[in-house]
Amino acid sequence: MVAKINSSKSIGSILNYNENKVKSGNAELILASKFICDVDQLSFKEKLNRFNYLNENNKKVKTNTVHISLNFDSSENISLDKLQDIAVAYMDKIGFGEQPFLAYQHFDAAHPHIHLVTSNIQADGKRIDLHNIGRNQSETARKEIEKDFGLVQAENRKKEKQLINPANLEKALYGKTETKHAVSNVIGAVVNSYKYTSLAELNAVLKQFNVIADRGEEGSYLYERRGLQYRLLDGQGKKIGVPIKASSIYCRPTLDSIEKKFQLNELLRKPHKQRVKDIIDKVWNRNNNTISKSGFEKILGKWNVNVAFRENEAGRIYGITFVDNQTKAVFNGSDLGKEYSAKAIVERFVPATEVQKKSENSHGTLQPTSLETPNGPYQNILDQLMKSEGSFEGLPSELKKKRKKKRNRPNL
Repeated sequence: MVAKINSSKSIGSILNYNENKVKSGNAELILASKFICDVDQLSFKEKLNRFNYLNENNKKVKTNTVHISLNFDSSENISLDKLQDIAVAYMDKIGFGEQPFLAYQHFDAAHPHIHLVTSNIQADGKRIDLHNIGRNQSETARKEIEKDFGLVQAENRKKEKQLINPANLEKALYGKTETKHAVSNVIGAVVNSYKYTSLAELNAVLKQFNVIADRGEEGSYLYERRGLQYRLLDGQGKKIGVPIKASSIYCRPTLDSIEKKFQLNELLRKPHKQRVKDIIDKVWNRNNNTISKSGFEKILGKWNVNVAFRENEAGRIYGITFVDNQTKAVFNGSDLGKEYSAKAIVERFVPATEVQKKSENSHGTLQPTSLETPNGPYQNILDQLMKSEGSFEGLPSELKKKRKKKRNRPNL
């Protein structure tokens, strides 16, 4: 079992997050401890008021909401009764046994997991200390519960299997799901896992899922106040739907929050730079430097490297960003080297018709100029998106240089 504890200043946003999951059929409220009604009789207002009543007892405490997820191994089939018992036991062991709490079972992942929502303000107004609760009380509780309920022990699993995540991250589609819900799903999966060093690089990732982080026009009120909002994109990459404020999203991906990641991400992405360069070089070499823009994008996409071109209003390409969805590292072309800049890359492209003509002349019939691979760029994308750093195995075998066999030369 893996327990993840987060604190918040807004009980409303945490409740909305879980209730929206229920509305979309991706979650179910399975337990309401210390509430006067059964789970099927509780309204949203009753749930919110119960927590607000406690929080009003100590208005000095701003961070008064606790949101916990208990994640179990994908091999485990845990009954509803057992999940309820685990929730009660865990809350009791970490010191929240007398607090009202809600337990939601989520179905949006390939593993069993529940979310617990509560307040750390007690009936007498005293605050339950959250300092090191994850390292101390939670770790002790986790180990005891694993033993008491016969669960798979976290220590026996590889690190990448402890990082349990949503099963299918889909492109956000306007009109298919509620806008804020769709945007939040993408943001939650991307912002804390990819290694980007600028807002433009983050947007290169987000646009893969029809989402964009928008600061507004320079000189606008939003821009001057360092505001940030997130928008859905339609099939042509145009903004559509109602903008969502960064501060209203559960993980609060504000501009200040994102910019704090830039310096660390600069270091974290370094080990993955050579992989991207090697793949690009091999793509050129294997295609005899005869490749179109669309062919270049398609072939790199087969190795989970997405290419994002930046164009001005006249349609001229002035920038290029490579998003490695396998290692989650993002690089501007110029960061890889002069020969990988937008100018250098674009100058090497040839028209698609010329590529086809050369291929036909060379082989008699049209031959594929791409490297064959069974996987498309977005197949099982989130498995790649949230994979741990240690699981990276370098270049695909098809791109690795073959070693020449040494021959024994006869003595003369």
